[in-house]
Formats: sequence, structure tokens, C-alpha cells
Amino acid sequence: MKKDTFKIIAKNVIDSEIDSLKKLKKHLDLNFQKAVRAIINCKKGKVILSGVGKSGIIAKKISSTLASVGTPSFFVDASSCSHGDLGQISSNDILILISNSGESLELKNIIQFANRNKNIILIGIVSKKNSLLYKASDIKILMPEVKEAGPGGIVPTSSTIVQLAIGDAIAIATMKQKKFGQKEFKKFHPSGSLGYKLKTVEDLMLTGKKVPFINENSSMKKALKFISIKKLGVLIVRNLRKKTTGIITDGQIRRISEKKGSLAYLKVKDVMTKNPISVHIDMLAAQALSLMNSKRITALCVHKKMNKSNTVGILHIHNILENNIQ
Repeated sequence: MKKDTFKIIAKNVIDSEIDSLKKLKKHLDLNFQKAVRAIINCKKGKVILSGVGKSGIIAKKISSTLASVGTPSFFVDASSCSHGDLGQISSNDILILISNSGESLELKNIIQFANRNKNIILIGIVSKKNSLLYKASDIKILMPEVKEAGPGGIVPTSSTIVQLAIGDAIAIATMKQKKFGQKEFKKFHPSGSLGYKLKTVEDLMLTGKKVPFINENSSMKKALKFISIKKLGVLIVRNLRKKTTGIITDGQIRRISEKKGSLAYLKVKDVMTKNPISVHIDMLAAQALSLMNSKRITALCVHKKMNKSNTVGILHIHNILENNIQ
């Protein structure tokens, strides 16, 4: 084979799968909406997926995606259902069966079980209109006829890409309808790279007695002692009403002392930087780091709602770096 032969094969496979997705895009109808509505309205039951072979692998992935975006879901092995696992399926559940042909023998018992129970909604994702699965389904998502990639069209490629795309579309549609956002998503992804990316300022900030507050009328002599005790290199300045009015950093202190000499007899409000930068408690930590870098600062005040003068915490760059936020 020539050196570029494998690249040509790869491009042909990708082209075949792109064509299948284009067909799917034109093929979607009201049944897709019915399926999404049924899943959203499934309050008392579960969303269960099953399939055989490669379709089963796709079903498992779709189930995992649904669960990760706020729709309780699990995968059940089609073969095991004939040996007791049908007990996992109960009234008020939604059962999504995926099969290219719709005639897989392993699905027959599941289909019959679902049809006998009127309170189970059966959603079929299938490409054959005259198949058992299509005829038995309450909601029928008909996949377009697609050409599988590779010699003879015998390897499930384009068809499984279509199945996966339908599942992803269902998951995102339900996610948006439920207003399942970044904050909710983070709850299901506490670890790994996603968990780090979704950490917020609230997750990392210092609160309570760890926040180095000082009154604006305090002497700089007191401030110098206090900044050494807190070891953050920064003080948040407040007035008598406990509203944040400024910030003092050790770098700022050094620069002013070089110009004016002793600061001991000055007041904090004479030295502080007014209107310090404050970020919302829900800001992503990665965004906060970007802000620090752009402003060339090492700490941020943190507020809730729109009340920037009410500091509830402080985020130091050390807190971010210790958590491997990039």
C-alpha cells in the first residue's frame, strides 16, 4: 500500500458518516419531540436503555450521558433480561430500545414485557419500518437508511454514528428544557479534568476568620502587623458599616514606603486602592485566574448577587494553583 492509502481510507469513512448525519438532520420529525417530552415528563419512573451488540454499546453511552445531565437513567443488558433482569423495568418507566434492524431476537422478550405493561412508554430507535421494534413502539424514531463505511457495508459504522447523534440530541434537548446548567453539571462531575474545569470561586475562596478584613480608619502600623499575621500579602478594607471600600497589598505597601518613608502614622484609607476588583461567587475559578493574570493581581474580593461592596470571601492565586486550575 502507498503511504497515503490509510489516510484516504480514513477520509472515506468520515465522509460516509458525515453523509449519514446529514440524512439524519433532514429525517428528524415530530416523534423526536414526543420522545424528549416523554423523558422530561417522566417524574415517577426511570429512563432505561437497551440494545444488542454495537447498538447496546451506544445505548450504554446514551444512558450515561442522560444521567450526567440530570435525567436518572441506566442501561440494561438485553440478553440478561431473559434471565431475570426484566425486574429492573417497572411501571412509569421509559424504555428506549436501539436496534438498526429492529428484529434482534434478544429484544423480543423486552418488547413483549413493555407492551403488556401499559404504563411503560416504549421508544424505539430503528431504521426498518416493517420491523417488530418499530411496530411495537409507542414513540417511533425512524433512522434514515445509511450506507455503512468499509468493504461490503457490513461493519456498523454510519448506523451507530446516527444512533449516537440521536441520543446526544435527546440528552441536550432534555438538559436545556430542564435548565440543567453549569452549576448542576458540576455536581455530577466532582473529579477529573471536568471537575477541575467546573470549580467555581466559591469552591476555593477563603471565608470567615480567614478573610483579612481591616477597618479603613485603622493605622498603617496595625495594618503592617496584621498583614504579616495573615500571610496572604493582602488586606481587604471595610468601613464601619462593613462595606468594602478598598484593598491593600504588600507590594503596594513597599512601593509607597519607598516614596514616603515610614507609613506607621498614616491611616489605612490613605494608602489603600479604592474600589477593588470583586468577582461573583459563581464565577469559574479558571475565569478568575484569567482575570488575575490580565490585571496582574494575586487576590480577588468575592461577592454574592450584585452586592459588590459586601465581600463574603477572598480568592488568592495560591488557592487556584493548589487546585491545579489552569
